[in-house]
Amino acid sequence: MWKEIIENINVADYPLDRISEKKKILDSLRPLPQGVLDQLRQDIALEWTYNSNSIEGNTLTLVETKLVLEDGLTVGGKSLREHFEALNHSDAISYLEQLVSPQYQMNGKDILDVHALVLDKIQKEIAGRYRTGAVRIMGANFVPPNYIKVPDLMDDLMDFTNSQFAQMDSVILSAIFHHRFVWIHPFADGNGRSARLLFNLLLMNDGYPPAIILKNDRKKYYAALNQANNGNYSKFILLVCQAVERSLDIYLSHFDQDSFDYTSIGNLVEEEMTSGYSQEYVSLLARLGKIDAYKEGRIWYTSKKAIDTYIEKRERKRVRS
Repeated sequence: MWKEIIENINVADYPLDRISEKKKILDSLRPLPQGVLDQLRQDIALEWTYNSNSIEGNTLTLVETKLVLEDGLTVGGKSLREHFEALNHSDAISYLEQLVSPQYQMNGKDILDVHALVLDKIQKEIAGRYRTGAVRIMGANFVPPNYIKVPDLMDDLMDFTNSQFAQMDSVILSAIFHHRFVWIHPFADGNGRSARLLFNLLLMNDGYPPAIILKNDRKKYYAALNQANNGNYSKFILLVCQAVERSLDIYLSHFDQDSFDYTSIGNLVEEEMTSGYSQEYVSLLARLGKIDAYKEGRIWYTSKKAIDTYIEKRERKRVRS
């Protein structure tokens, strides 16, 4: 199975070279200023918690999540469970940060501990325990495997992940891990939040900042997972690539102010900085990962440099052909 998954992934389809180059730039800036780094980690953790919980239906806004986590306040009209989901997710992030190490090996205890934190004070009777019954996933195109198979499937997933960490690009590996974890669906509840925490552990162990799947990409995210269920990982890996690159851009914008000059695609088109390309076409290039771009809310941001680089590569291909 693992061989088939790997053989069906064409790494040339993804902006891995661009991501790798940005990571090299970030690595070259280390050690990063501690004060700025601490604030950035806090901001990323807040956004991570808000988006991951929102994907699962939590109605706390970003501002409300900040009030709960940073000010210890309760928000009127919101359920106690929603407050606990925010606090639990924040605790799980803190736990992950303690595990980060280049020599880290994924193991069952840590997976169960992360899940226990995700469901702490919510469903303690199932927190940190593999499921003991059948589950169905609303909107999914498959039925998760029988619960009896879960321990062996999870052991197999951990063995594959640990064996491939030094061999496979960590962005690709984290995407495969995320999908297979959700496909196994090892827990009765909290699978999505646990998967989005644990796939980031792989990225963080390789020196990447956490990648955040955005609430606004929820439909795209679930559709990409469904395609991966059928053996087609292309859209899901691209979604993970875009999340990884966005986080790299956020870090670099704080520590290397002169390297990137992003603006909305709409502004670039209005200022005639896209060499005649329409806003729709440039947006398509961004969605496909063909240009250096990132998404905030529903708006894509890129730079004139990114457009020029795409044009240059396109012209070189024409000359060679």
